[in-house]
Amino acid sequence: MSRCPRLLAVATLLLSAIFAGLVGAAESPALTTEQIREFLLTAEVVAAEPIGRGVTHPWRLTLSDGKVTHDAAFHSVNESSPLSPNSQRGEPTFIDSSRYNVAAYRLAEILGLDDMMPVTVAREWRGMAGAISWWIDTAWDEGTRLSEHRWPDDMRTWSDQMYRMLVFAELVHDTDRNLGNTLYTADWKLWMIDFSRSFLVWGGLRQPENITRCDRALFAELQQLTRAEVERKTRPFLTLAEIDALFERRDRLVDHIEKLIAGAGGLSPLY
Repeated sequence: MSRCPRLLAVATLLLSAIFAGLVGAAESPALTTEQIREFLLTAEVVAAEPIGRGVTHPWRLTLSDGKVTHDAAFHSVNESSPLSPNSQRGEPTFIDSSRYNVAAYRLAEILGLDDMMPVTVAREWRGMAGAISWWIDTAWDEGTRLSEHRWPDDMRTWSDQMYRMLVFAELVHDTDRNLGNTLYTADWKLWMIDFSRSFLVWGGLRQPENITRCDRALFAELQQLTRAEVERKTRPFLTLAEIDALFERRDRLVDHIEKLIAGAGGLSPLY
């Protein structure tokens, strides 16, 4: 074989190998929820930077296990005071804790809402106990949507997501569902983050008047929710008193939605 054909053959083999590698990488399966959970728990932190926004002072960590490299959000806040900063609502205590982020995700798993929240687990980093969540590359938050007057083409799907979030926020008594804690990807998929100011020992609903519709499957899950399952999934991230209050709110939510159904006539609030 002459020199030129031989070089051409070698070049062809190299290009084929590179192409095969690219195709293999593109076709590598997405991680399952359990694989993401394990990655968040065990992967090495190779870079870290403060996110620079939010009252909980979160960090953006880059994790790698040698095969996968992905970012995560880390929260380690753990603050409390005997009096609520929003006392006019009658809230008996104020707690801001990263453990509630883990509890919220585990509760969302029970209710079938974990597709709206990043996978979140408890983990220590730099000697700090906290919650670490799979990083979602989002396009904008609710504040940006409102300020820039953005509206999706599919208003029904967007509205359905919003009501699922509102029902969940009432259930966990989320006192910090601010505009920056509701995120969207470019395809208008809604992601809800940061539940560190939730689960107060208070059985009342915050704004039940905002709940005028409810996902049919979510309503069924609320009705069927058992204390045994909640305790199994959320202990030790929730106290027994916090679980008591959660079920008081669940009962009030179910009662509120049942009244909507009874008064709806032919137009059901369930979708």
